[in-house]
Amino acid sequence: MTIIASAEIRNNYNAVIDECRQTGEPVYLTKNGQGDAVVMDIETFERREAYFRAQQMVFEAYVDQFMGAKSYSVGEVASIVNELLKAK
Repeated sequence: MTIIASAEIRNNYNAVIDECRQTGEPVYLTKNGQGDAVVMDIETFERREAYFRAQQMVFEAYVDQFMGAKSYSVGEVASIVNELLKAK
């Protein structure tokens, strides 16, 4: 984890972004010694967002299953998808 003063990003933007890209980790910015913001490169951001969306979908599936929603086997899903593709 990298922590820098917020003034550092104003003075050395390229170096801060290079640090983000090289480590794949966010850089934490401080203002007056307190946490203020986080900076990360777009690739890392998009990868994390995709991971969180996938986690949300898994969570929602578990909730649905817990609440009694019908579940499908892999074979059933394959059959449904094949039928949908044939219909087009």
